[in-house]
Amino acid sequence: MLYANGQATVAEVREALDVELSEQAVRAMLTRLEAKGVVKRKASARGQLFLPAVPKAAATRSALDKVVKVFFDGSPTSAASALLGMSESLDEAQLDELQKMIEQARKGARS
Repeated sequence: MLYANGQATVAEVREALDVELSEQAVRAMLTRLEAKGVVKRKASARGQLFLPAVPKAAATRSALDKVVKVFFDGSPTSAASALLGMSESLDEAQLDELQKMIEQARKGARS
């Protein structure tokens, strides 16, 4: 939500969540993320705004690393297989893109 909007108040984050949490719980979560260096806060006319403190690519990589470790026993192959299994069908362009990524990974492994 913060990456999509750039910044948000506690109330805006709360509204965007799929679960019902109190404003106090959302504020506590954002404060913990701030302490970990994941988000930062700044004052504005709208109140305290929270915004990402790390680039989206780095946050995505970190989150995916944790998902792979926790749910797939550290196996990227198992994770990729699960993701492919979730897809109804991939079109030719998507399959070509995946093939290119596999080829690049193979070239990197040989270096």
